[in-house]
Amino acid sequence: MLEIIGLKKNYKKFTALNGIDLKVDEGQIFGFIGPNGAGKTTTMKIICGLLKPTDGQVFINNIDALQDIRRAKQYIGYMPDFFGVYDNLKVTEYLDFYSSIYGIKGNEKEKMIEDLLELVSLTDKADFFVDNLSRGMKQKLCLARCLVHNPKLLVLDEPASGMDPRARADMKKILNTLRDMGKTIIVSSHILSELSEICTSIGIISNGNIVISGDVNEVTNKVYNNKIIEIEVTDSVNKAEKILKEIDFVNDINQIGNKLEVIINGDNDNIRKILKMLVIQDVPVISLSKKTQNLEDIFLEVTKEA
Repeated sequence: MLEIIGLKKNYKKFTALNGIDLKVDEGQIFGFIGPNGAGKTTTMKIICGLLKPTDGQVFINNIDALQDIRRAKQYIGYMPDFFGVYDNLKVTEYLDFYSSIYGIKGNEKEKMIEDLLELVSLTDKADFFVDNLSRGMKQKLCLARCLVHNPKLLVLDEPASGMDPRARADMKKILNTLRDMGKTIIVSSHILSELSEICTSIGIISNGNIVISGDVNEVTNKVYNNKIIEIEVTDSVNKAEKILKEIDFVNDINQIGNKLEVIINGDNDNIRKILKMLVIQDVPVISLSKKTQNLEDIFLEVTKEA
């Protein structure tokens, strides 16, 4: 759906993007992660045709988006991090206005507006003035606006920024529904814990460079060559630690109360061997689980030098 090749953007002496390459397959929810000023918004604006790059190529659904901008934009729904709404319009009037821009009229328009309001849970706010909506409701309305022309690719810059927990939960459900509808979604957010719950792939950008990208599990395995397992025992913690220290594929052990955090190399078969060894030597194991690294851990690890 989206392919970026060698994308660069310079502002006089400042380099915002330093030749990034990125690919997002159709049907993915791609989490675009990076600190402020890393180049996320610049990249998103170039994808949407709102900013010209210094160099590079952007292909959307196999269309050269830098050469055939108007055609490419038919496939894009863009939600910026800061957006304007017309406060003197009602919710339905707001969507009616944007429908007219795309030439959608009559019964088709009315059905489309009805369906979009249902999708973003604003049906009961149809006759409210936009000015009277909460921030979260305005953001959902802005998302509905992006969907008026039924785009295949959604580019969402901080869509949950400033939302309360309930509104953020609603936004996650909406994004998953859109994915089920066949949309490809690029979403940036500072709330990494929530991205990890919905994203199928991620890309981390730092100082205008893509540090790492790919399937969430693939990225985790690239960043963490070692596995971390947590073992809880009823007692005999010291005995368990002594046994583990004698295993050649155990790299490190941290004791926290009656739990042991064990860093190992190798595959899942080594985890099975550890459990078997502890049981054979009568160590009372309550639980053994593989610790998963979240997006925040991954982000901090790959950007620590920057």
